[in-house]
Amino acid sequence: MKFFQILIFCSFFVLETSAQPWTIFRGNQQLTGATSASIPEKPKLLTSYQTGDDIKATPVVDGQTIFCGSTDGTMYAIGFDGKLKWKFASGNSIEAPALVMDGSVLFGQLDGLFYRLDEKTGKEIWKYKTDNQIMGSANWLKVAGKVRLFVGSYDYNLHCFGFDKGDSIWRYESDNYINGAPALYGKYAVFGGCDGFLHLVNVETGKVFKKIHLETYIASSPVIEGKFAYVGDYEGKFFGIDLEAGKIAWIYHEKDKNLPFIASPALSGNFIVIGNQDKFIYCFDKSNGKVVWKVKTSNRVESSSVIASGKVITGTMDGMLYIHDLKTGAELWKYELGSPIVGSPAVISGKIVVGAGDGRIYIFG
Repeated sequence: MKFFQILIFCSFFVLETSAQPWTIFRGNQQLTGATSASIPEKPKLLTSYQTGDDIKATPVVDGQTIFCGSTDGTMYAIGFDGKLKWKFASGNSIEAPALVMDGSVLFGQLDGLFYRLDEKTGKEIWKYKTDNQIMGSANWLKVAGKVRLFVGSYDYNLHCFGFDKGDSIWRYESDNYINGAPALYGKYAVFGGCDGFLHLVNVETGKVFKKIHLETYIASSPVIEGKFAYVGDYEGKFFGIDLEAGKIAWIYHEKDKNLPFIASPALSGNFIVIGNQDKFIYCFDKSNGKVVWKVKTSNRVESSSVIASGKVITGTMDGMLYIHDLKTGAELWKYELGSPIVGSPAVISGKIVVGAGDGRIYIFG
């Protein structure tokens, strides 16, 4: 067992199939928010790191380093010992999760700038400018052998630019703000906007393939599995969407509750899990949208849950961090941080990393 643990903590890339590194918001390009990594039965707070202001971004992890932005405008690289490796001042608040790939840390901030930094040193490689704030993570795909990056902005555009030089390749204009991250469905970037549509945009051409009307604001990011996307909206509706047919397959909606789904869903097996501002965590059957279970938490849920080996990890706006059983919704553990949790947890083998409104990055294990 000791030898296995050493392998886990020293060789994330070797073990990628069984316990992926958490290098992108929601863990992968389809934004499923799920991992096969195991977590302790009763996690303990190991250490924390204090930044200069509150944290709304979701941390990401590569190897032995945690990367997370703060509203103090700084991107931090922190070890699991809670010690700073480097920091980079971006000039404005960072609320978007970072993306780590090919030795680089990539992220946007509220001035509309998107940065590529060297992962080891934090030195700037290039920056790309949009015309309004960036709130969501980037995604990526190789096109004709070259990595392209995709990120939404409050300038209404989904931007596509090159990884190597940060050069603009195309822009796709929606009809309102883009708040969440795009998910990938084959060669299409899929995202919801404040225009009330789910957009499918061809990543090679930047041309829209389909627009599916979902009625109102979509503040969060969709999850993709097979030909289906799942996402919630600002009026408390949650949708299962057939991307191939271009239509809604099912809708969940309690008419006496119209509070927003700010969080993004997590998907594992037949279960979709998402928290709502009504204080409940919902688990849906992905095939028909029926509620498998729902549990009331201590406060509003804006943080996106993560599913790790049959356990659901969720933060709340009063600073509670919960673990529930995926199949039953039974509460297995909770911990009071005492400060709002807006960003999602990052989960790798044996560790949970989460930021909070007190400006701290907390490491559990």
